[in-house]
Amino acid sequence: MAAANGGVPRGDARPARAMGTATAPGTRAASTGPMMRVRSASAPAPGRAVNEDLVFRFGPLVGVLDGATVPDGFDTGCRHGTAWYVRHLAARIGLAVAARPAATLMSSLAAAILAVRADHGGACDLDDSGTPSSTVCLLRESGDEVDWLVLCDSPLVLDVGDRVDVVDDDRLETAMADLRRMAATLSSDGDRAAWFRQAVGLQRGRMNRTHGYWVAAADPDAAYHAVTGTAPLHGPDAVRRAVLLTDGASSAVEQFGLFDWAGLVDLVTAEGPGALIDRVRSAERDLPERLRRHKRTDDASVVLCEFGPA
Repeated sequence: MAAANGGVPRGDARPARAMGTATAPGTRAASTGPMMRVRSASAPAPGRAVNEDLVFRFGPLVGVLDGATVPDGFDTGCRHGTAWYVRHLAARIGLAVAARPAATLMSSLAAAILAVRADHGGACDLDDSGTPSSTVCLLRESGDEVDWLVLCDSPLVLDVGDRVDVVDDDRLETAMADLRRMAATLSSDGDRAAWFRQAVGLQRGRMNRTHGYWVAAADPDAAYHAVTGTAPLHGPDAVRRAVLLTDGASSAVEQFGLFDWAGLVDLVTAEGPGALIDRVRSAERDLPERLRRHKRTDDASVVLCEFGPA
């Protein structure tokens, strides 16, 4: 996650319809829902030993998390760090879904955030604006349908046969455009470090706020601001393939324009998730003028889910 994206599907995506109570995962009575086959890849940014992305699968649930990198020299109020937060959040999401399989993904994510808050053990200042945080992208197979949740800038791409839908949460992007305009007016007397500290402070002030952006951190209410939806696994609008991405991988389309979303899905299917990361690494090296974030490289994760006959 680049420096620390929120609410409606973007681009060619159709609005996600409201999500009702999910069928208990694994329940297949009177159901002929296709099984989900999953392939994934995740890699840290070149030169970094720690990957702050995380890919996971717990039965019918798959997810990707993208932890917000903390700039050097900035406090977070937490003694654990981003990688710790991401690992604990993934585990807690899995436990929450297993404990209440009929619950919505929103409520499961809220329960997971609350549980991780307790995992900190009272030694951290969880009200600090820099407390560890992460994007969330979840997909769950539930009988004859799938449901999903997207929070911040880790998009979900759905192949429904005759079109590709993108479920994206663009509130961070909107907030950052506004913050860039504000940052341009900051006075630092030529001190770049002082200017950057002010700019990061402005961004942190927008996190998990109305008219800002929402991300998983210490406030479970953030889960109820996620983009959610449901799609069938049968019929003309059936989901055939789904790709979950962190922004380090979605940059292949959003920053570098290597192909469109349909091309991304086809590449991942034909050559595997790792091939998309390889394409991004080449673009980061060869097309630096297209970078839209302050980091030249980023952690990248890709999950491909395929449905239907093997």
